[in-house]
Amino acid sequence: MNETDRMVATAVVPAKAGTSRTRTMLWVLLLVYVLNFLDRQIVNILAEPISKDLGLSDTQIGLMTGLAFALFYTVLGIPIARYADRTSTNRVGLISISLAIWSGMTILCGMAHNYVQLLLARIGVGVGEAGCTPAAHSLITDTVEPSKRSSAIAFYGLGIPIGTLLGLVIGGFVNDLWGWRVAFMLVGMPGILMAVILPFIIRDVRQKPAASTTPGADLTVMGALREVFGTRSFLYLAIGGSFVAFLTYGKNLWALILFQRSHGLSAGETGLMLGVTIGVAGIVGTWLGGYLADRFGSVDRRHMLTTPAIGMALGAPILFLGYWVDEWHIAIALIFIPTVFNASYYGPTFACVHGLVRPEARAMASAILLFVQNLVGLGLGPLLFGMASEMLKPTVGVESVRYVLYGAAWLGLIPAFFLWRASLRLNAELKSG
Repeated sequence: MNETDRMVATAVVPAKAGTSRTRTMLWVLLLVYVLNFLDRQIVNILAEPISKDLGLSDTQIGLMTGLAFALFYTVLGIPIARYADRTSTNRVGLISISLAIWSGMTILCGMAHNYVQLLLARIGVGVGEAGCTPAAHSLITDTVEPSKRSSAIAFYGLGIPIGTLLGLVIGGFVNDLWGWRVAFMLVGMPGILMAVILPFIIRDVRQKPAASTTPGADLTVMGALREVFGTRSFLYLAIGGSFVAFLTYGKNLWALILFQRSHGLSAGETGLMLGVTIGVAGIVGTWLGGYLADRFGSVDRRHMLTTPAIGMALGAPILFLGYWVDEWHIAIALIFIPTVFNASYYGPTFACVHGLVRPEARAMASAILLFVQNLVGLGLGPLLFGMASEMLKPTVGVESVRYVLYGAAWLGLIPAFFLWRASLRLNAELKSG
């Protein structure tokens, strides 16, 4: 039994389903999320080759990789989440349909022959992915007891670093051999197959209550919104999570470009070296954040957010040094530690968000947090980083990306502050179930 499997076996104890069924559900949802981020993040390692092929500016790269995707992902996420929260909805079926859409659109990215076609295909990927995580979070939270939810959600969140790692490595490798179009088509195909078989592997664990015994089980949209925004903790978590996403999406894209422009690595070399670093660090950080939140949060619920708050503050100066040094192998080593710290926020943050609302509003709570995270983070991070890079080019030339990343490293102190503020209110505002 490997370490990840051991984590599921020991840290994730189901409350309403058999242990074997819950493990199967978690592994399958993890695979779906890996495909989610594989298709989402592969564009980052392919951005520079695409830019050269289609003649794109840094601002166009930022728009394609960020805002175009995020607008549709975030806007559609809330109504889809509201649908997922309905007791009559089959959440597994919703995830399956979403998977088929975003995988098909990823394949179409490889068929694009101009910027507009590529932009529309990326929008399609965002439309599909909007239906995945809120429904998956709702499934997990309904199945796992409260004391283990941070670990369970963190396990699902491992899809972010694993998918990112695979996207960077596979994307860079395939690009060097056959070009960026083939890379898009190759990574989109497994999702189509997975979408077909998914409903036969897992099922929705929700017990549909009789209307006569549980009147009003489905909250209205306004009721769900009041439920979500009814605590100060959620507002702090939303602000902190938005800054994490803004910096993560911005840094992940432009650090890849930094290593190609300033350190002289190819797309394949960058995808392998930096992809493995970010991926492994993300896996360690995501798992560690969930594990420590469950362990110390059971003693004092404020400590559910202690690890990411302190870690992000400590990581800022180390990350600055990683962008400052000229030796690429030293830079990669320095980037590893802050990435571990930054990834630790995922499980504790979403577990806290789910603990602040009733079960009928959990998918909506995830969707709203994802809305602000992705609109601000994914939508504006790559775009504003690119615009800042273009503004600095007349002064510092090819090193403009490096100077943008200097500022991004220190901005990591902002989410650390807001996560700390949220932690101070958890004992008073978290619900017991």
